[in-house]
Amino acid sequence: MPRNASITFTPVGNTDPYTPSVQRPVRVRARTLPVDTHFEPHRHPWAQLAYCATGIVQVTASPNDAVADEVTYIVPPSRAVWIAPGALHAVNVREAAELRTLYLDASTTPQGWQGCRVIVVSPLLRELIHALDAPMTAPREALLAALVQDEITRADTQSLGVPLPHPQTGDKRLRALCEAVLRAPAERATLADWAADIGASERTMARLFREELGTSYQQWRQQAVLAHALPLLARGTPVSEVAAASGYASDSAFSAMFKAAMGHSPSRFAASVRGQ
Repeated sequence: MPRNASITFTPVGNTDPYTPSVQRPVRVRARTLPVDTHFEPHRHPWAQLAYCATGIVQVTASPNDAVADEVTYIVPPSRAVWIAPGALHAVNVREAAELRTLYLDASTTPQGWQGCRVIVVSPLLRELIHALDAPMTAPREALLAALVQDEITRADTQSLGVPLPHPQTGDKRLRALCEAVLRAPAERATLADWAADIGASERTMARLFREELGTSYQQWRQQAVLAHALPLLARGTPVSEVAAASGYASDSAFSAMFKAAMGHSPSRFAASVRGQ
């Protein structure tokens, strides 16, 4: 997770007041963050759930520094990123955010949740997070914490991550193709076109997507498009402009893809980010 010298990092700050324990397994840290806030790569011995009441953050995480590839997650208000205990991660604020970070004792990690993932934030989970961010008695906190853990375990997961091949051990051709697509999301080129640009066959690149990233090119590109489109919509960019900037020939085709992926229309998403 290399640093960019042009970025000014904000210190993570003192986490001691929010450190979870077996006795207090869920702690909430609430912060109002301006756009372009960057928290340097760091890790915790506990799990973390990054959730925005409003705004958008970008989380880049690597569960295992030695072998795992980095994945960039875009987190709008209706979603949250689960970050496994010990995972190296960095947070960048893409749109001014009301960030609610849940720190969860490692003992609460659901079975099989060793990596990172995006979960859908249910209305109940949203209200539970809000309720935990208030003074309360120990018995009430224990009840709310138990409900939070249950809701997280039951939450639907969603693919909102954009994985990239490992910069050292991944296939250089695949990384070059992914980076080219990310630089030009409006380009409507096929996988065969992109493959030809880097001197490889379509079959080879399709195999590399499956083997290294665990997805097809079409699925990967959709995640890349969403990562590009979500901040634009949050800024109030018209849907027609976002569709064109994302490589879609029509607003309706883009809106259909967006609704299938996010569960609601682009305009409704934009309103939710602004807390409307």
